[in-house]
Amino acid sequence: MSSWMLSSTSRTCRRTYPTFFRTLTTTSSSTPAPENAPNTHFKITLRRSAISLGDRIKGTLESLGIHRRMQTVYHPHSPIVAGKILKVKELVEVENVPDHLVRTKQQQTLDRRPKRGYKLVRSSRPSI
Repeated sequence: MSSWMLSSTSRTCRRTYPTFFRTLTTTSSSTPAPENAPNTHFKITLRRSAISLGDRIKGTLESLGIHRRMQTVYHPHSPIVAGKILKVKELVEVENVPDHLVRTKQQQTLDRRPKRGYKLVRSSRPSI
């Protein structure tokens, strides 16, 4: 139900959604975040498991706050966090994101929840 739209001012493609989709905002103000905001945080997602790896690598993942695969955490840019990421760079996926895209754990949980209600996919009664 979404469509792609080419913006005439910035020469970029953006996906437009119908108005009935709602998004959670992370900023307290009602003004939209600037598109050229500086990247201030690391978005770290664990892609590979650390089951058979050593205790030092597992400890590094724990210090980053990652406990299971596909879990995403956000950390501000700092040399300490950058060093931890380099120790586990084969296991994680890292992105630089601006402050307005940082999601709390509760916001991430709400994003994964399905919409309320149900949708009839097909009827179990045979058609006559």
